[in-house]
Formats: sequence, C-alpha cells, structure tokens
Amino acid sequence: MSSEASYDPYAMPADAVREAPVSLWAALKQIGPGIILAGSIVGSGELIATTSLGADWGFIFLWLILLSCVIKVFVQIELGRYALSSGKPTLGFMNELPGLKLGVHWTVWWWFLMLLATVVQLGAMVGGVGQALHMAFPTVTPAIVQWAGESSSLGQYLTAHPENPWGVLTAMAAVILLLSGGYSMLERFTTVLVAGVTGITVLCVCLLPASGHPIPMDQVADGMKGNIPVDPKALAAAFAAFGITGVGASELFSYPYWCLEKGYARAVGTNSSDANWVTRAKGWMRVLQLDAWVSMVVFTLATVSFYFLGATVLHPDPSLRPKGSKVIEVLSQMYEPTFGSWTKIVFLIGAWAVLFKTLYIASAGHARLTADFLSLTGAVKYSNAASRARIIRGLCVFYPLLALAFYLSVGDAKAMVNFGGFVQGITLPVISGAALYLRYFRTDKRIAPGILWDIVLWAAVLSLTALAGWAMFDWIRTNFGG
Repeated sequence: MSSEASYDPYAMPADAVREAPVSLWAALKQIGPGIILAGSIVGSGELIATTSLGADWGFIFLWLILLSCVIKVFVQIELGRYALSSGKPTLGFMNELPGLKLGVHWTVWWWFLMLLATVVQLGAMVGGVGQALHMAFPTVTPAIVQWAGESSSLGQYLTAHPENPWGVLTAMAAVILLLSGGYSMLERFTTVLVAGVTGITVLCVCLLPASGHPIPMDQVADGMKGNIPVDPKALAAAFAAFGITGVGASELFSYPYWCLEKGYARAVGTNSSDANWVTRAKGWMRVLQLDAWVSMVVFTLATVSFYFLGATVLHPDPSLRPKGSKVIEVLSQMYEPTFGSWTKIVFLIGAWAVLFKTLYIASAGHARLTADFLSLTGAVKYSNAASRARIIRGLCVFYPLLALAFYLSVGDAKAMVNFGGFVQGITLPVISGAALYLRYFRTDKRIAPGILWDIVLWAAVLSLTALAGWAMFDWIRTNFGG
C-alpha cells in the first residue's frame, strides 16, 4: 500500500496516552469541544430563528425549544463515545455502516446534501452581519454610492442593498481568520464570545420587568404544556427552530471531529484488552460528558433568553416581525426597553459576535468534514498532514465565499435560516439512528452506558424521528395538498 493510502490524520501514537483528570476542576480545564459547539449553536438559530419564533407565536413553543436543547445531547455524547474509543471521525465510521453504498455510504451522501443547505444558512449569517454593520456605520454605503454615481448600476444596486458591501467584508474577514489559526485559536475565540453574548442576553431578560415589559408568567406556563398550533406556518417555523437550536444535525456531525482534535482519543490510546485502557476510556468519557453538559447549560441559557426577548418584547407589537432584509433592524429593538436607545449599538455588536463566530466555526467544521469526504470518495488522497492541511485551508476560503454568494442571490436571511433548519431537522433521524447502531453494534461493551442511559437515548432517537416525520408530512401536505 502506498504512503498516500496509508496516511491517517487521526492516528493515536503511544506517546500521546495520558490518564484522565480526577478532580472536577482538572476536568473542567480539559473541556473545549462542547464550547466550540456552543459557539456554533448560539448563532443564527438563536438570534434569528428562535427570536423570530417568539416574536411570531409568543410562548407557545417554549416546551419545544427546551426539548430541542436537551434531548439531542444524548445523541451527541453517544457519537463522542465511539469517536473517543475508536479514534474514527464521523464520516469515517458512518461510511462503515451496513446498507447501500454508492461509492460511499448513503448517509455520507446525505450529509453532503445537508452541508449545502447549511451553507445557505451560513449565507444568512453573512447577510445578518452585513445588516448589523450597516446599521452601526450607516454613512459608509451612501459614500460608496456617491462615489459610484447614484444612477450607475452599482449605485442603484447598493441603494437597494446597502448591507451587501459589509457582507463581502464579513466573508473576507472570516477567510483571513480561518487561515490564521487552528483548534486552540478556535477554542479561545469561541469561549470569549459565547460568554459575552450569553451574559448580555440573560441580563436583558432579567431586567425586562424593570423596563416596563413584565414577563407574562401565565403565558410561560402555557408554553410548557406541549400545545401544538394547527397553523401550517407555525408548524414549519417551529420545526425549523427545532432543527437548528440546541445541537443541530450539523453540530452532531462536527462534534466527534472536535473531540479528536482536542485529543481525547489520543489520550485514551488504541483500543486493547488491557484493563488500563478501560480505566482511561471511562475517565476521559467522564470529561467528554462534562464537556457536553456544560455546553448544554450555556447554549440553553442563551437560546431560552433569545426566545423570551422575542416573545416578551416583539410579540405584543404586530409591526415588529423580523423578516427579509430587515431582520437585524427589527431584532435590534429588543434591547431598547431594557437599557435604552443607546443600547442599539450593544445589540449590533452582539449580533456581529453571534453571527460572525458561527460563520467562522461552522466553516472550520465544514472544511474538516469535507476534507474527509473528498478522501472517502477517492477524489483526493493525502500523503501527509501538510497535504490534508492545504485542502482544509482551501475549503476555509471556499465556504465563506459560497455562503456570501448564496446571500447575494437570495437576500432573505430569515428564509435562509429556516431552510437550513428544516434540512438539518430531517437529518436528525439519520445521525441519531447511526448513534443508536454504534451503541449496540460497534461501541466497546466495557465502556457501554447503563440501562437508564439507553432508555433516554431511545426516547431521543424516537422523538427526533417522529418530529422529522411530522415535519415531512406537513411539508408534503402544505406543498402538494396531500
């Protein structure tokens, strides 16, 4: 076999093996993949889809938002368990599943189609950042128009789409940042931004009553009853939010990659019959679970806070409905009741942070998965780490620019987010079903979870499948009169 075919970017050298931390503080210092995931999660789904859901339908879907945040974590941890014990990334172990193969396993092709939909979603982030920056610096685009001439084609275009120059700048900034650092930089950058955005949003919710917008607790209680409106538009919006909030399908595919880059599998070492391997694997599984649950608390706080702001501040006023190219402009009004009109700039900074970091992190994840996809299909062979890194860098340029192209073509950030959320939602049964198969047929029985975990995992997979089936049925009925 040639060196090209034998190169393994996820090899586990013996000198990387180390014992898992014992104390809680030491374990907390080893978390990171979940925080990167939270950085991707607290993005367009929360700022646009979740807030818009609250603005449009009030608190009626609060139960669904909470369910979305919690239930997918069990699937996330199960995927992480197999990656930790085997050293294999997501697409690698999905390509080994039984079933139809068309060059690669059908689930790998499904992931590729979902990827294209999530890049459309990234386009909404490019546009959202562009809207925020235009609102923060409203004189820049008019100056460009004046330079180009108001009657010129460029001048007329920019007059109609003043946020687009900022969208171009945003995509280029993401490319530069992606090319300048690896995993450690991602982790540090994400931690700072997630903490800041989550803290500000939670504070805003806590201060709502003092600002003249008391939280209607009776509506909050009704929102926990599991009610489902019959309006097809409500169902479509709710399922899109379910698909994109919490750990979405895209993040479930990415999580094992971040666990491998963090070094969990290398620390455990190659699977063997040695009892020390089992001890290490169980120890690092405790770290991985802590990582997943800490990130769940963080993104749940952020998600619920955005939902409360939309349902409390925007929902009572029918004129405040986020849509089209005015999404960020409408959402910016959520913070004014709490801190006053000067906080518009605070929101714009927060919107930039939320959307830009998600564009940045999601593009990094897409680049890594696509590098493996190209290898699995035989389109590319890597002779060493440098050759794979070159492909990843090229993809880190490609995906932000493709997202920009989608936004410039479509222009409706909310619709783009909902489209990506819908496709991620119907992908959840695919990835959760794979996690269930791995649990029973591939995971080392010495580190398998107990019966209680299995019950919850089954509940998660069945509920995700039922919700996806319900969404598909509703979509067919709505579009084809079935």
